Amino acid sequence: MAEENHLQDLGEALAARFADAADLDAGLGAPAAETLARLAARGSVREFSGAPVDPALLRLLSAIALATPTKSDLQQRDIVLVTDPGLREALDALLADQPWTAGAPALLVFCGNNRRQRLLHHYRARPFANDHLDAFFNAAVDAGIALAGYVAAAEALGLGCCPISALRNDPDEVSRLLGLPDHVFPVAGLAVGWPARAPVVTPRLPLAVTLHENRYGEAGLEAAIAAYDRRRPYAQQRHVEDFGEDPAYGWSEDKARQYARPERAGFGAFVRRKGFSLD
Repeated sequence: MAEENHLQDLGEALAARFADAADLDAGLGAPAAETLARLAARGSVREFSGAPVDPALLRLLSAIALATPTKSDLQQRDIVLVTDPGLREALDALLADQPWTAGAPALLVFCGNNRRQRLLHHYRARPFANDHLDAFFNAAVDAGIALAGYVAAAEALGLGCCPISALRNDPDEVSRLLGLPDHVFPVAGLAVGWPARAPVVTPRLPLAVTLHENRYGEAGLEAAIAAYDRRRPYAQQRHVEDFGEDPAYGWSEDKARQYARPERAGFGAFVRRKGFSLD
């Protein structure tokens, strides 16, 4: 197991995460403050110790994840535990541009599932009157909620996790490998294992940018992002062949460069092939 994350104090953890959160600890005492400090100081793990994770624990954590909220109790999310070595090898091959994933002891795939709802209509001889974008959206959000629940539960036990959106780069092949029928689609993979070292706490945008009261606002946004860039320098620059070197390269330039090139442009067509109407 990894060393304990050194950010044990809630105020310290919040200060490491946000530039404007020094007064948010609300005077909580232990153990509440300790629990929130662990959540505030969490980080994604991409390097694992190699120790196996008990399959029974993976199933237990899956149950906890599937206990999370779900839209209207529709329960439109499924988890695929990848335990077959050949299947795991095939999925790892799809993630060759992210070789760290092959070192994760466990891999799960979180799926949105609108098929089960449609089968209920068939079983009960009721019309399915909501064949539009919301059918896809609800299932995708349900899967995302379950993914977040799994991460929180796993990290509470000392495991490390990292979601893998790159599984959507080839959703047809992932669907074929996992046997996903129409109206069931991959949302993200999740690498799970015992971390080799404590994760790094990545600073987030200030709360003044992302936390709103009563009405959305963007006052001072550009200046706030510029200040955030100074907290988030990047050592490696993206797409230098297209955009050159930037001496002040930070978060905003990296994200602008990332989405200056097409990514997953065919995902909408894949979703339609799965039988969804996105109107």
